[in-house]
Amino acid sequence: MPSDTGATDAIRADIDSLAPGRAFSRRAFVGTAVGSGFAAAVMPVTAQTIVTTDTQGLDAGPVAIDVGDFKVPAYVAQPAGKKHAPVILVISEIFGVHEHIADVARRFAKLGYLAIAPDLFARQGDAKVYTDIAKLQAEIISKTPDEQVLRDLDATVAWAKAQGGDTGRLGITGFCWGGRITWLYAAHSKAVKAGVAWYGRLQGQSNAMTPKHPIDLVGQLKAPVLGLYGGQDGGIPVASVAAMQEALKQGSAAAKASEFVVYADAGHAFHADYRPSFRADAAKDGWARCQAWFKQHGV
Repeated sequence: MPSDTGATDAIRADIDSLAPGRAFSRRAFVGTAVGSGFAAAVMPVTAQTIVTTDTQGLDAGPVAIDVGDFKVPAYVAQPAGKKHAPVILVISEIFGVHEHIADVARRFAKLGYLAIAPDLFARQGDAKVYTDIAKLQAEIISKTPDEQVLRDLDATVAWAKAQGGDTGRLGITGFCWGGRITWLYAAHSKAVKAGVAWYGRLQGQSNAMTPKHPIDLVGQLKAPVLGLYGGQDGGIPVASVAAMQEALKQGSAAAKASEFVVYADAGHAFHADYRPSFRADAAKDGWARCQAWFKQHGV
């Protein structure tokens, strides 16, 4: 495991939230295709609360995005026949683009968006097949450089534009690992209008793979970000959120326009309806705030 205490705690929070739940017999399988099945590390999924969004009225499925000499797999969902739909980038947890992330993309598509979830770990391997969190962290996550991720997201935006998506109305949202990337991309891209970060790490030690963290980039934020966090998150303490809030006050105009909502009784991964960490009230409120935030900022 890396020496970054913040990263270790965030991974430990994920481990704690993966306590065995009631098996979901119909779809709880490990899928190798992007957007299919659930990651091995999250088995068995919890049956009682899982949300299923159908594809009726949608064009949805896997695609490949050319980035140099590599094809990044991605899951895309959009309203069938709709042109110039606003674009939402959906960034996964450490477990990759499995069924839950694909479902989130379909939820956005039902709202009228072209939603795309790229597998940003694909060069390093298939995050979905790992059963051991520490091994996943060591072999995939810690070897995925931020610079590569940002480049792949730029290519994903270009792909969406070429498909007829309206990247003049571009938003990004992500969960856990993807929440941190949401902050980073909002500081990187001039095209992003708004971001929504779900319990993404805000602070940490710098290294070659992760040279900057969200708190280091408040002066460079180009789009306002809504942070949705859990007051009982063992990996991202409330003190970290408070430090980020103070830093944002000294940042760019977009930083000063950013906001946080902390759900006092929720822990890490409270939006993940397939896991025991799911908290229905926080997830429902966060989803409503996410939609409102994008509308408010022209996405």
